[in-house]
Amino acid sequence: MESRTRLPGKLTFRPLTPRYMNDLSEVLRGSWGSGCWCMYPRLTEKQTRELPGEGTLSARKCDAMTKLARRRRAPGLLAFLGDDPAGWVAVAPREEFARVDASRATPRVDDVNVWIIPCVTVRKTERGNGIAVELIRAAVDYAAQNGAPAVEAYPRAGDKRTEADNLFFGTETMFRRAGFRVVRKPPKNLPRNWVPRVTMRTTLG
Repeated sequence: MESRTRLPGKLTFRPLTPRYMNDLSEVLRGSWGSGCWCMYPRLTEKQTRELPGEGTLSARKCDAMTKLARRRRAPGLLAFLGDDPAGWVAVAPREEFARVDASRATPRVDDVNVWIIPCVTVRKTERGNGIAVELIRAAVDYAAQNGAPAVEAYPRAGDKRTEADNLFFGTETMFRRAGFRVVRKPPKNLPRNWVPRVTMRTTLG
């Protein structure tokens, strides 16, 4: 898949396989995701504690993501500028993301078997070049190729600026640019310290 945005170099997208785990590490380096390996939205607290294997929790999360990367359908896509990893987006059917599915902040809208984008991350040195929006578009294309009827995301509501590391689930503006529309406003009666998140969707087919 090729980019639809002019960027400093050739932007391409590759499904995550075990051979690209070091590239994923490069994208996540120096951010909140460096110890997460994008397993946070996939696991409840209990499932996280019970991850099998030895070593640190981060190492066990890495092992879990590597295992997912061995499947025929990848757990997400990496963006490359030339040969250099530049960004990551997770995308899969909603039922694969136990934490998202259980959260009061992101309840289901209906019975459509949506795929979701719970996380999009751009390498610190490449931010501000439009890569995040292109990653979202590439993830939607990948979901469509795998039979998804629709793709959802749960980004921060509004356009208030914040630190980039706090935006791993994206912003409303970012997803609007990628062709999503709001299908539900932030749920009411959530704890005051929770980030307000809208539900956005793009329908496929």
